[in-house]
Amino acid sequence: MSETVLVDPIALEAFVAAAFEKHDVPAGDARVVADTLVQADLWGHQSHGVLRTNWYIERLRHGVMSPVATLDILRDKGCFAVVDGRESIGQVVAKRAMEMAIGKAKAHGVGAVSVRNSNHFGTLMYYTRMAAAQGAIAFMTTNGGKAMAPWGGAKNKIIGTNPWSWAAPGGKYPPLLLDMANTGVARGKIYLARQRHEKIPFGWALDKEGAPTDDPQAAIDGLILPMAQHKGYAIATLMDVLAGVLSGSAFLSAVNGPYHYDKRSGCGHFITVYNLGDFIDPDAYNQRIEAFIEEIKSQPLAQGTSEIFLPGEMEARAHQRQLAGGIVLPADTWKELSTLAGETGTAELLEQARK
Repeated sequence: MSETVLVDPIALEAFVAAAFEKHDVPAGDARVVADTLVQADLWGHQSHGVLRTNWYIERLRHGVMSPVATLDILRDKGCFAVVDGRESIGQVVAKRAMEMAIGKAKAHGVGAVSVRNSNHFGTLMYYTRMAAAQGAIAFMTTNGGKAMAPWGGAKNKIIGTNPWSWAAPGGKYPPLLLDMANTGVARGKIYLARQRHEKIPFGWALDKEGAPTDDPQAAIDGLILPMAQHKGYAIATLMDVLAGVLSGSAFLSAVNGPYHYDKRSGCGHFITVYNLGDFIDPDAYNQRIEAFIEEIKSQPLAQGTSEIFLPGEMEARAHQRQLAGGIVLPADTWKELSTLAGETGTAELLEQARK
């Protein structure tokens, strides 16, 4: 493993926001992007954290992502809407779309928002968590750049990881949060392994010749394998139907990931939100979900297991731990941020983040 740098998350967020402002992103939107990236690091998901900062900024520099978010409402009828993100920053588009879906759920019981022509936006659970905080259950999916072949296909990757997320209030407990890719591992974790100078486990990916590999660069150049074999492929395919085909956005091989700096993304999103109060008395829900959680947590432990964790619980603990003690970044990530700081005149802000 490479050397690391300990950073203060609050100061790190201020630096990332300033770097985006230097690229003509309005201050409020820059803070949203920075918050999503640092929050991913706080949750322990560095694959979607500040290591992606330079990726997004390169897309702004190449003009394939718009610094000023302009969303067109193409359809708005009762409980649903269709939105065109017009190549705006994905985090800003996704946050506004989720806010719209929550508002519709509060008005109609269920809210659905379909988004086309957006960009990569980091972790899905950042947005579904917004609904859980307002007494609702949320589902969200997005398509992404090509990463894996269809089940039974060879070499040609045309299907994205196409992740999806659910969030539900937990009563007196933290919300239940699920965020998962349909590949055996999120592609960002392979990029993170490359930055840490680590091997990846066999079974994550194939090289471009179709052979199993533990080399992260060979995996990036090759194929990522689906989770649960054919099941991951099937789920990813249907998520693209929702996020790509239904939304009117790009789909399959026409979608480009955030590291393709000179190509428009074309990715789409799909959100549904369910307002608890329209389905069940909120107090009754809280009692039931707390009993649900307690039954799971009270089960006998398997050998070698110290505790049963609920979806999102490990992230909540990591957040508290790293908020107090700092985030440990790979040296390569720090080096890339330092280069960016020099280019944007924000070196003093970045240095203030070092603990």
